[in-house]
Amino acid sequence: QVQVVESGGGSVQPGGSLRLSCAASGSDASFGDMGWYRQAPGKQRELVADITNESRPNVIEPLRGRFTISRNNAKNTVYLEMSALLPEDTAVYTCFVRESWRFHWGNGTQVTVSS
Repeated sequence: QVQVVESGGGSVQPGGSLRLSCAASGSDASFGDMGWYRQAPGKQRELVADITNESRPNVIEPLRGRFTISRNNAKNTVYLEMSALLPEDTAVYTCFVRESWRFHWGNGTQVTVSS
């Protein structure tokens, strides 16, 4: 049973920073692609960033420069560093992890940016 557990969400003021973590476990094989989606109130879910098992990162263009994705394969953990946060970054952030041909999802972590 693959487990995907996010942490690091919370409330922050505009301009602040947060680091999200996502730890995967329960697979005999190494995990493949990992990344993050988010869904803001009243909006569709959108991809934020993803990273391959060789640590090739991709952050969607509107978030480049503020968001950084990285991973630690020894810990089976992917990170999302967020800076200069804006109110429109408020969303539930959900981690995904690829295992062979399947994707597994965490339960999501709330990020709230407000004053």
